Amino acid sequence: MTTAERTASLDALAVPATRAPGCPFDPAPGVARAVHEEPVTRATLWDGSACWLVTRHQDVRQVLGDQRFSADAHLPGFPFLTAGGREILTGGTTFIRQDDPEHARLRRMLTADFMVKKVEAMRPEVQRLADELIDRMTDGRTSADLVTDFALPLPSLVICLLLGVPYEDHGYFQERSRILLSLRSTAEEVRTAQLELVDYLTRLAESKRDRPDDGIVSRLVARGELSFSEIATMGRLLLVAGHETTANMTALSTLALLRNPDQLARLRAEPSLVKGAVEELLRYLTIVHNGVPRVATEDIEVGGRTIRAGEGVLCTINTANRDPDVFPGGDALDVTRDARRHVAFGFGVHQCLGQPLARVELQIAVETLIRRLPGLRLDIPFEDVAFRGDMAIYGVHSLPVAW
Repeated sequence: MTTAERTASLDALAVPATRAPGCPFDPAPGVARAVHEEPVTRATLWDGSACWLVTRHQDVRQVLGDQRFSADAHLPGFPFLTAGGREILTGGTTFIRQDDPEHARLRRMLTADFMVKKVEAMRPEVQRLADELIDRMTDGRTSADLVTDFALPLPSLVICLLLGVPYEDHGYFQERSRILLSLRSTAEEVRTAQLELVDYLTRLAESKRDRPDDGIVSRLVARGELSFSEIATMGRLLLVAGHETTANMTALSTLALLRNPDQLARLRAEPSLVKGAVEELLRYLTIVHNGVPRVATEDIEVGGRTIRAGEGVLCTINTANRDPDVFPGGDALDVTRDARRHVAFGFGVHQCLGQPLARVELQIAVETLIRRLPGLRLDIPFEDVAFRGDMAIYGVHSLPVAW
């Protein structure tokens, strides 16, 4: 391919990008190719506007670590993946869509709830929940949908416990989460789902004033620094992110291990590898698959290209996590790999607040499935698995398994 042909090919990149048929664990081919051919390249968004794609590990870390790249979705030039995505990111702004110092002020209100020491203390309770779900799933049965019977309820139970949200309402917020995360949702559908979820959480916060508990929502009410609607907006972020991400990582990790039986056998033979294997699964699968958005507030050079003030950037962390300069042979799953330099949780001041909890939940989920279900297998042809290419968080819509 000539330089001109290569440039034309890359200029034609459109995002969200579509993964290749038969390669559902890999980044979209055009974006993956950019890592080698044009690591900082232009792409076209859904509305015809342009943005930069930053695809290599070191460049992604540079952008996410430099506060001259703003996370504020209200700034001109900020890149949105869909009309619904624009509605999510600009309606009811959460601290992840704010810059310091306001970002830091709001984030500090939650830091103590997600510190490693506190989350580790929850390990016995998370393990109890995982075992109960397996007991229920296997009681008199030899098959199930792993998503509905295990991968989704486990993190949903945990985040409800943390927030002080009644688990019996999980169907309500999961349906609205689905709308918020779907790339096919219209702006109106997203707006309605957001309003309904914030209204629910506002009423919940108001109820904590007279009936306090140990949950995060109750403690935020007691602080007296935020209005009920501000607490509800923060709660919406934690509720949606707290169960959707881990649920999809759990199901997708299980499928990836079933598709790599040598790696699964290695974990069964050496359970001590699970902790490191979870980091490798996070790297290999990278469920935030369409990029982390930023907008430049001044002219900045990245990877030899000048990104001008007001230009949008998408950091494709799934390609950064396959960068051969950092992870040789990274297109393969290797549960013995030291994958700790992955950026699956982002990087810089905005990196995922809940990552200690996600790690504990994933470690327990993977270890429990391997230990309790030695005969676990996919119950449909792999080609029939419905992947979530239509969602902001990648995964599978369902995962029929047997044992």
